[in-house]
Amino acid sequence: MPIRQLPSVVVNRIAAGEVVERPASAVKELVENAIDAGATRIDVTLRDGGQSLIIVADDGMGMSADELSMAVERHCTSKLPDDDLLQIATLGFRGEALPSIGAVSRLSILSRRRGSDAAWSIAVEGGEKHAPQPAALTAGTRVEVRDLFYATPARLKFLKSARAEREAAIDAIERLAMAYPQIAFTVAVDEDRVMRRFTAAANDLAGGDARRERLAAILGADFADNALAIHAEREGFRLTGLAGLPTLNRATARDQYLFVNGRPVRDKLLVGAVRGAYQDFLARDRHPMVVLFLDGETESIDVNVHPAKAEVRFRDAAMVRGLIVGALRQALNAAGHRASTTVAETALAAFRPGGGGGGIHYPPASSFHHAPSLLAEEVAEYQAPLASRDLAAPAARHAPGAEAAATAFPLGAAVGQLHETYVVAQTATGIVIVDQHAAHERLVYERMKAAIESTGVARQILLLPEVVELDEDAVARLVKRTGELAELGLVIEAFGPGAVVVREVPALLGEMDVQGLIRDLADELAELGNALSLKERLEEVSGTMACHGSVRAGRRLLPEEMNALLRQMEATPHSGQCNHGRPTYVELKLEDIEKLFGRR
Repeated sequence: MPIRQLPSVVVNRIAAGEVVERPASAVKELVENAIDAGATRIDVTLRDGGQSLIIVADDGMGMSADELSMAVERHCTSKLPDDDLLQIATLGFRGEALPSIGAVSRLSILSRRRGSDAAWSIAVEGGEKHAPQPAALTAGTRVEVRDLFYATPARLKFLKSARAEREAAIDAIERLAMAYPQIAFTVAVDEDRVMRRFTAAANDLAGGDARRERLAAILGADFADNALAIHAEREGFRLTGLAGLPTLNRATARDQYLFVNGRPVRDKLLVGAVRGAYQDFLARDRHPMVVLFLDGETESIDVNVHPAKAEVRFRDAAMVRGLIVGALRQALNAAGHRASTTVAETALAAFRPGGGGGGIHYPPASSFHHAPSLLAEEVAEYQAPLASRDLAAPAARHAPGAEAAATAFPLGAAVGQLHETYVVAQTATGIVIVDQHAAHERLVYERMKAAIESTGVARQILLLPEVVELDEDAVARLVKRTGELAELGLVIEAFGPGAVVVREVPALLGEMDVQGLIRDLADELAELGNALSLKERLEEVSGTMACHGSVRAGRRLLPEEMNALLRQMEATPHSGQCNHGRPTYVELKLEDIEKLFGRR
């Protein structure tokens, strides 16, 4: 069959498939256009999940008749004045959204240029453009998209239910609303039922407060109340946002959001960085809630990766990842023993008739690995953690008036032990119930981490050094990081152009698959520039040792030991949750307890 040039209408529909794959894609592009136009209010209407009708109205700068005519032509845009793809200051820049939507739907645009006394409209049906016509509109732009994909009916077969498509469109709007709290958004669906309404931030709100208020409206008050402020800068990049406490977690990574220069992106860099920052605090199947805003020089960020503009590339991805991990860990360290308020709410819900403990489910302690047998000596070192030399601080011992004074501490004064497992303490405003094993597990783990940082990772020399064959690039990446790997207890050397020889391994890991570890490290260095696997394995083993070396449930504690445990928790970072993300204590306020008994 001879080669021929495709008709322009077919070319446009092929290109449209890259930009508009579902109604949510069209909504995202139109809302981004409204933001770029300087809108302070954006109203979105959806029918049948956006398949029958999408309306996006804004009060932005608007367009003239000539600009309308150009706007629906492919690769026509006002957002690249210097044709420089490294200086992109807007959400849109490719000039593809409107012509792509018009190629697969019945598109009409009404617009009035700011300061003009006339409005104009234009229509595009299945790629066929009509001439601009005079119209009536007070200000801004109103875009109507009807019968999406009528010109490409095969695409309709791949759409989900109207409800699922509607939720995807709303999610796209919410992501943009997170980044622009100064803009008001409303979303109405079938029969003009308002599903979302986000008011613009008040003028007297600072940037951080405005953002927290908007995130509370979208992600819920629980997130805003239990989120830590993030602020860090490095090499021209600035990271801000909110990160949830580890005890506020989810079963999926859906509530993790990253914005780069105001653009919502879905990037594997975020997932890896968040996992690295929270790996000490959560089980593998739990995910924290984070919203991060990364701002940097446009020359260091490539947003021209995909037509959907949801992917970005960084000139120095390792530095960006380090910035995210470092900022998150710093915030988590500063949180001290704090646990999320949802822990108490979940506990109170369990007391109420029909209460199922709320929507947060923590994995059982029995679901985690046991310590390797080779670690028996290391574990034994921590088997007597509650000796008086470790826990019984002088301030914690009973003395006249000591218990009353202790209630001034955040975790109060111990008043008893239940079932030789739970320590009950009285605070100035309520009571605290501590899981003695979970709490001491965290204390031991933090002590072990401090010991490793101060003395280094103990190494074990292999009796027979192991040779691992790799491609030359992988060998070069590993050899370049030999110093860092040695600090983690792994000693390797180049063994010709296509292999490395492993001479020493971290003693904590015991028997291990050396070949698998080296290959994993090589892959991660290629992708992210960091040796994550080794760090994670070391921390996982340390966590397992801490679990086996901490005080067990079923052990009776003396009053001095209970109070000393409380004081150490107050002084130890991350003591609000054990190594697996389960809470170490529940705090019940007096007013909450009174509600249970009908006193309030």
